[in-house]
Amino acid sequence: MIFQGRAWKFGDNIPTDVITPIAILFKPMNEIVQHVLETVNPDFPKKVQQGDIIVAGQNFACSSGRAIAPKAIKAAGISVVIAESFSRTFYRNAHEIGLPILMAPGVSSEVDEGDILEANVETGVIKNLTKGKTVQAEPSPPFLLDMLKAGGLIPYVEKVGFPSD
Repeated sequence: MIFQGRAWKFGDNIPTDVITPIAILFKPMNEIVQHVLETVNPDFPKKVQQGDIIVAGQNFACSSGRAIAPKAIKAAGISVVIAESFSRTFYRNAHEIGLPILMAPGVSSEVDEGDILEANVETGVIKNLTKGKTVQAEPSPPFLLDMLKAGGLIPYVEKVGFPSD
């Protein structure tokens, strides 16, 4: 699973309440994506393109366990989210809906907004094609990688079934 796209950069401690504000929470997804992350970058929902990549600092998607946040990011066209660290709830929710994420300490200091990145979810290698630099992330564990390849938890279970008791 290798993704290439333009980087959108966000800082530390971006809460799910900022990713998907309460005012849009119960709207249809096509309306939600028009407001994803707009309070921290008003251009993001207007200019994000299919395949783009989010790069963030520490504790991305903290605070509430809003499961809609990774769904909205994925629906906006983001191919992979790379952060120095994630909230545990977002980490789980992202895998369950098939949104690839990589944890890469130090990545935010190696990437500027607009850089073109190539991210290999299987190996954890992140190449900044704009700057000619490489960052090593933690590769996805095999089970989570299989889940991502299937498209999320439900497609994975439909493919392999439930484990025997």
